[in-house]
Amino acid sequence: MDKFKVIIVEDVKLELKGTEEIFRNDIPEAEIIGTAMTEKEFWELIDKQIPDLLLLDLGLGGSTTIGVDICRQVRQKLPNLHILIFTGEILNERLWVDVLEAGADGIILKSGELLTKNDVQSVLAGKRMVFNQPILEKILDRFKKSVLLEQRRQEALINYDIDEYDERFLRHLALGYTKDMITNLKGMPFGVKSLEKKQLDLIQRLFKSGERNGVNATRLVTRALELRIIDLDNLEPDDE
Repeated sequence: MDKFKVIIVEDVKLELKGTEEIFRNDIPEAEIIGTAMTEKEFWELIDKQIPDLLLLDLGLGGSTTIGVDICRQVRQKLPNLHILIFTGEILNERLWVDVLEAGADGIILKSGELLTKNDVQSVLAGKRMVFNQPILEKILDRFKKSVLLEQRRQEALINYDIDEYDERFLRHLALGYTKDMITNLKGMPFGVKSLEKKQLDLIQRLFKSGERNGVNATRLVTRALELRIIDLDNLEPDDE
């Protein structure tokens, strides 16, 4: 690895010292040209000299959003600067998403294996989405769950013989559309009476014989959600 310059932004003195030790012992190619414990100190530093790498903590002065704001502003002003997040925000997954959207090249969580030479080298080489093991495990877990849920959905569509119009009908019922409103959707070739028949047919398919009495539209939608025929996280209306 070639020599490079780094600025470290960290507001906890003990953790800042530990991070500096990581660079001195494991990444001697790094020249720490400055450290900052506040946003003001950071901007004063970077106005004097631009580093090759910004190692940025997300939480500064008790706020978890300042780091995201710094990342976004740096990415706008210095689009070629490498930004690696080094954070103790282990459980705040929304914050990870926010900072990645703000332009961070990767996130290293302060748990398990900490910052490594390989992480830094990958970012400096232009690699995006650099993560350490703890965050990779969380991403993989979410990916597995997503795949399994999608598999369940596909199986339900086949097992209950759900076609495009069944799915659209159920999805719009879930969104609070009346049958009159659904008939006005673009490409929906059904009148109100036809939709009432479709509702009865879906009840026959989705419920066992002893469970069908008294099933209304709300219970039907709940059943469709339980079976993953419609997805609560992706309830979007069609063009009307």
